[in-house]
Amino acid sequence: MNAATLIIAVDGPTASGKGTVAKALAAHFGLPHLDTGLLYRAVGWQCARNGGDPDDPADALAAASFADALLAEPGLRSEATGGLASRVSVHPAVRQALYDRQRAFALQPGGAVLDGRDIGTVIAPEARAKLFVTASVEARAERRWKEMQSRGETHTLSTIEDDLRRRDERDRNRAEAPLLPAADAVILDTSTLDRDAAISAAIELVEQAPR
Repeated sequence: MNAATLIIAVDGPTASGKGTVAKALAAHFGLPHLDTGLLYRAVGWQCARNGGDPDDPADALAAASFADALLAEPGLRSEATGGLASRVSVHPAVRQALYDRQRAFALQPGGAVLDGRDIGTVIAPEARAKLFVTASVEARAERRWKEMQSRGETHTLSTIEDDLRRRDERDRNRAEAPLLPAADAVILDTSTLDRDAAISAAIELVEQAPR
């Protein structure tokens, strides 16, 4: 890999702030950005639209051949679709189906920023900078609750906390590419950080990464 290539892997659980951090890093370093979780949301969305069962490996895999245009669907950002994404992501065949797409994005000339749950461990283990962005369940639930309120969705904090714990459990314990920080990842806990502080900390960590 060219020494000038900068691949930044940003992993972490739902609502940890990894997406916000990844977008800011992409803007700061002038790199393209891919929210890989959106790919799994698209599979979950398509599976439901097909009338399939997201817990069934065959139904989930059938939905993995979605058209690129689906990634612009606003409904992919909903809480319900996030739950579907977590369920389809446990299937090894689905993860393999999306692997090449993510890998090609990571290896484009100059580099890229990718955020997800297995970027530093599976998709781009050679990434120069690896961040694992995390936060307490309580902090993450409050962020998600405020985000959902802004979209007019009504859910209680306790319901969101329970959902996040279930997602974390599935993501950490799946057989294929579980949610774990890479051995050489730097942990960034955003529980007590606001948006600007989290972004500043992330930029500093990337700038400190070995070249």
